[in-house]
Amino acid sequence: MAKPRIDHDRLFKELLSTFFEEFLLLFFPNVYEHIDVHHLSFLTEELFTDVTAGEKHRVDLLVETKMKGEEGLIIVHVEHQSYAQRTFPERMFLYFSRLFQKYRRRILPIAIFSYDEHHDEPSSLVVQFPFLTVLDFRFLTVELRKLPWRAYIRHDNPVAAALLSKMGYNEEEKVEVKKEFLRMLVRLELDEAKQRLLFGFFETYLRLSEEEEAKLRNEVSQMETKEAKQVMELIVSYEQRGMEKGIQQGVKQGMKQGRQKGIEEGKLDVVKRMLAKGYDVDTIHELTGLPVEKIERVKG
Repeated sequence: MAKPRIDHDRLFKELLSTFFEEFLLLFFPNVYEHIDVHHLSFLTEELFTDVTAGEKHRVDLLVETKMKGEEGLIIVHVEHQSYAQRTFPERMFLYFSRLFQKYRRRILPIAIFSYDEHHDEPSSLVVQFPFLTVLDFRFLTVELRKLPWRAYIRHDNPVAAALLSKMGYNEEEKVEVKKEFLRMLVRLELDEAKQRLLFGFFETYLRLSEEEEAKLRNEVSQMETKEAKQVMELIVSYEQRGMEKGIQQGVKQGMKQGRQKGIEEGKLDVVKRMLAKGYDVDTIHELTGLPVEKIERVKG
């Protein structure tokens, strides 16, 4: 069965438009220092057609703002790239030139590279002759896979928390990365909508197996008491939402076979997954509403 296609651009746009100020502060503090963050306006998407390549490209994020102490407006253009592309600097320049043609303002271009391959990504496009440099176009970059994830876990920054899932960890570190993400989420004390945004982003890119989830729960239980309780509450909360979603899917799937049967099958599937993760029978009974006897039968 093919994996569902991930809409990388939508996920990154949602994250960065919600936490744009935090994004600048985390990766470009020198830019943040000069930007008037009290004057931020997100512009409508721009769609450009590359006639030569026969392709259409949509600009990811455009933010209108001001420089501190200045009257004129500027535009920050953030572009996310989820795959290697040799001509990417050319595309950034084309975006820049067309945006400048439309707005006639200073434009600050930023590129975020999120794919797993390790490349030395160019951050400029130069057109020159032996006797003249015609163009020296530069843009700021963030190469996520090259970032050491441990260096960001002490930042109380929601963008840092979400992007741990795309930084330079190895397979053996996945459980620890998620544990640190949950600890950051607890410290941030965000409202539910923002918390769900971060959790959804993180889970899209870093998903643990059932064995790894069990290991995570065990490690959390050995943490400092107060923090362990808060992190465990987060884990249970999001697992319960996943179970509710599973039950709802079971209901929909069972409509053709009979509503009650669909609900029952959905709940039994959730019970199997909860047992595999080490939940006790009483907790499963409380969360699903199934009789203890039925859960015991599933447990075998």
